[in-house]
Amino acid sequence: MSMTLTVVGCGDAFGSGGRLHTCFHLDSGSSRVFVDFGATSLYGLNRLGFDTCAVDAVVLSHLHGDHFGGLPFLLLHSQFVACRDRPLVIAGPPGVEARVRAAQEVMYPGSSRNELGFDLIFRDLPVGGRTEVAGFGVETFEVSHPSGAPALALRLSGGGRTFAYSGDTGWTETLIDVARGTDLFVCESYAFEKPIPNHVEYVDIRAALGRIASGRIMLTHLGPEALARRGEFEPSILVAEDGMVIEV
Repeated sequence: MSMTLTVVGCGDAFGSGGRLHTCFHLDSGSSRVFVDFGATSLYGLNRLGFDTCAVDAVVLSHLHGDHFGGLPFLLLHSQFVACRDRPLVIAGPPGVEARVRAAQEVMYPGSSRNELGFDLIFRDLPVGGRTEVAGFGVETFEVSHPSGAPALALRLSGGGRTFAYSGDTGWTETLIDVARGTDLFVCESYAFEKPIPNHVEYVDIRAALGRIASGRIMLTHLGPEALARRGEFEPSILVAEDGMVIEV
């Protein structure tokens, strides 16, 4: 029983530190999903030699371009390069299908009407509820990050392990609930201590360490200030790096 996390990309929207946009790959042994799929994700996957056709679903935390903007590229790649022939599920906040279709049309007009050669299935995740996506149990928590649809923190369970992810959000006590009882909690920390609207600051995480009941904590989505001060992070806290592979 296991779950493997590959960090395809862990950067902020601006590629600070040369990091790619957010994309995590989870493999439970029997199922594989991407968690978020930012605009640079396909580049990262090709660099790592991933077979995108082996992935069953994409689970999205929220609908900003650095978290879902790579999907128009993935769908075209699946059709014309990888020749995918098995279903793909895209699950995300309510309205996910309309937003992805709109992105396809802006970037490649007419592409949202392509005959893909495989079933593309969109699913709205229940806000504050539980469901199953491609063999993973998925639990959602609404957080604070305006993005045109509810922004979600996520818990994904599979292979006897549980992965938690804050998505993008300002600090909220909801994150304590998201992390509770999980094996790994991946939390955004765009800033170190400089207040940035709708994003977590590291000092908030540090103040809550005694209450974050997860086996391990990993920071992601670091902006310039957080990157410059990463030497001040608690030694027990992991820092995501593009290409990192760990057992959850």
